[in-house]
Amino acid sequence: MKILLMLFIVMLSVMVGPGQSRTTQDEGGKTLAEGKVMTSIATFAGGCFWCVEADFEKVPGVVKAVSGYTGGHKDNPSYKEVSSGNTGHLEAVQVHYDPSKITYQELVDFFWRHIDPTDSGGQFVDRGAQYRSAIFYHDEGQKRLAEESKEALNKSGRFDKPIVTEILPFNKFYEAEEYHQDYYKKHWLKYKYYRNASGRDLFLKRVWGTDAKSAMPKEKKVYTKSDDATLKKNLSPRQYEVTQKDGTESAFQNEYWDNKREGIYVDIVSGEPLFSSLDKFDSGTGWPSFIKPLDPDNVVEREDRSFFMRRTEVRSRHADSHLGHVFPDGPPPTGLRYCINSAALRFIPEEDLEKEGYGEYGKLFEGKQQ
Repeated sequence: MKILLMLFIVMLSVMVGPGQSRTTQDEGGKTLAEGKVMTSIATFAGGCFWCVEADFEKVPGVVKAVSGYTGGHKDNPSYKEVSSGNTGHLEAVQVHYDPSKITYQELVDFFWRHIDPTDSGGQFVDRGAQYRSAIFYHDEGQKRLAEESKEALNKSGRFDKPIVTEILPFNKFYEAEEYHQDYYKKHWLKYKYYRNASGRDLFLKRVWGTDAKSAMPKEKKVYTKSDDATLKKNLSPRQYEVTQKDGTESAFQNEYWDNKREGIYVDIVSGEPLFSSLDKFDSGTGWPSFIKPLDPDNVVEREDRSFFMRRTEVRSRHADSHLGHVFPDGPPPTGLRYCINSAALRFIPEEDLEKEGYGEYGKLFEGKQQ
């Protein structure tokens, strides 16, 4: 266990006692401002939070990673209390990331490659429920992506035992004592000894080999919005009215309501990927309808109280285009209906994805009968 291992490390130098823990972001997942960067939040538990924090802070697009405790029943627990296993908390890390540079899906993929997801009794040298692995989802989009990723990993044959990492709803997160934050930087010698002795890196190298590096996300395409004069020049009057003035086009009299071709739909202004034909269904409303976004990080949902109604508006993240609304009356498995204006979209057929710069989405349609 980490505490026992650290008894040896303490002989290297005198350790400073822990201070008080403190509550951080409770509602989770919502976009927050980190300086001038708009960030989203993901929460992962992967055993020793020193290691998990150190791993995530090396990922391009991650603004910061914070060590702490979540999933328990005691308010404001201390490190000693959590380590005892009596509070129900897990050592965890909240990852603040820039969704314009890295997606939640990429963070989950990175997470799998830095833990042992088949160990239900802890992680590596650290034993006990407080060190088990888990993904804490902040919204239904994160839940869906985490569950799909876990299922894919189970079917991949990478491990000869089932994946037992839990996928749990996020509730409250308590920042760990300051002593534990950036431990790998402030106490690099003790951290290096602990990590080497824990067996974590030996396991990861044996299981993933060079594939672990493939989890590091590549630089993402940047999606931008032109100035208003350029938009008026490049967009049709209807496209401008819908995307910039929150307008609504007529039902059954728009370009894509009955489009049945395979491909993806991108923002007409910025080109950011929004929806896939694989998630499109006939809602009978006369507007393009989808059960979920193609990339949840490119979609923003806001409360809309216009016209004496209470609805959930859907906008694109990078261009801030008005897209439509989402309603809780869709088919399984999400039960959602993203009702979108055709005028806010541009359709990229499957056969044109590569030449249009969206080649990474081609794999979605592999094996799909035309």
